[in-house]
Amino acid sequence: MRILSARPVFLSFIARRPQAQTTTRRLAAARNTNEASDEELQAARKWLNDLHAETIPKSIGEMSFSRSSGPGGQNVNKVNSKATLQVPLEGLLKYIPTALHSEIRTSRYIAPRSNNIIIQADDSRKQVDNAHSCYARLHQMVVEAGRNAVPGETSAEQSKRVKNLQKTENEYRLKSKKQHSAKKSSRRGQSYD
Repeated sequence: MRILSARPVFLSFIARRPQAQTTTRRLAAARNTNEASDEELQAARKWLNDLHAETIPKSIGEMSFSRSSGPGGQNVNKVNSKATLQVPLEGLLKYIPTALHSEIRTSRYIAPRSNNIIIQADDSRKQVDNAHSCYARLHQMVVEAGRNAVPGETSAEQSKRVKNLQKTENEYRLKSKKQHSAKKSSRRGQSYD
C-alpha cells in the first residue's frame, strides 16, 4: 500500500473551491434536489477527474480491525483481519465539492445515528488488503455520487446533432399537420346528398 506524502488533489480542493456565487443561469443537479451553478459543476467535474483512490488521505478516518465471520477456517477465529473504516461525514464533506453533498448524504454507507460513513471489508485474509479495500470503496462511493450529482458535459457535435434532430422532427410535425388540415378541408368542400 502506497501512502502519498505530497498534498493530494483530495485536500487541495479546499483552496480552490468556488464559493456560492449568484448567477442568473442555474442548473439543477441530479434528482433536482441540489442546485449548482455552472462554475460549481465545472469545478466538481475537474475535481472528480483528478480524484484517484490513492489521493484519499489515510488520516481522514479511523481504521479498526476485528475478527471476520464466514468461511476461512481457523484464520477467521484467530486473526483480526476484518477492516472497518469510520469517517465523520462532516469531516469528509469539507473536502468534497458542494455539488456532491446531497448524493453523499444518501449513500448506503451512512450510519444515521452517528452521522459517520462506515465501510467494512473482509474479502481478504490480510489486514492490509482489507484496509486498502475500504479506501477503494470510499473512493468508489465518492465517484458514484459524482456520477449521480453532476450531469455530464454535452459536446458541440452532440448539441448540433440534437438541434438537427429537433429541426427535422418539427418539420415532420408541421408537414403532418398540413396534411391533416388539407384532408379536413377537402371533406368540408364535399356535400353528401
